[in-house]
Amino acid sequence: MARLKVTQTRSEIGGKRNHRETLRTLGLKRIGDVVVKEDRPEIRGMVRTVTHLVAVEEVE
Repeated sequence: MARLKVTQTRSEIGGKRNHRETLRTLGLKRIGDVVVKEDRPEIRGMVRTVTHLVAVEEVE
């Protein structure tokens, strides 16, 4: 199954509460943090919510 590599590129400071909570749910705490998640619709939706704060790559 495909995986997504999600990297936080911008700060959550000054953002909406929903965006901050979404980053925490993804496991991102600070700029430069990287997590690898399964490519599922739930994860895609979370990434879409904070697309302006993260960079996403597909990995195997």
